[in-house]
Amino acid sequence: MIKIMKESSGPMLAVTATGTISGEDYTEIWIPALQKTILDHGRCKALLYMDKDFKGWDLKAMWEDTKFGFAHRNDFEKLAVVGGPKWVEWGTKVAGLLVSGEVKTYPVEELDAALKWTAA
Repeated sequence: MIKIMKESSGPMLAVTATGTISGEDYTEIWIPALQKTILDHGRCKALLYMDKDFKGWDLKAMWEDTKFGFAHRNDFEKLAVVGGPKWVEWGTKVAGLLVSGEVKTYPVEELDAALKWTAA
């Protein structure tokens, strides 16, 4: 499940991921919110926070993420990924090679620092 965080403002969109992220989470919440932010501000500063109950993505969610990421690789000013298993950090570094903006990973205990960096 994906929930928009209250810290989201202007060009910054922050979300919390818990449990298993579904394709519907992408098509109904994450992608529409990203599209609106990009439309309203030109580029997006995004933060994905994976809480302690995060399990991963289903196949449809991974596909939607890949499609959107490739189509909008120049639309991200910053991308912060907070928490999650170790493989997520590796995947984020690979994704960082594909997007034009800055990409950083943070351990879960540095959520506040990640929010500040993303918003700046």
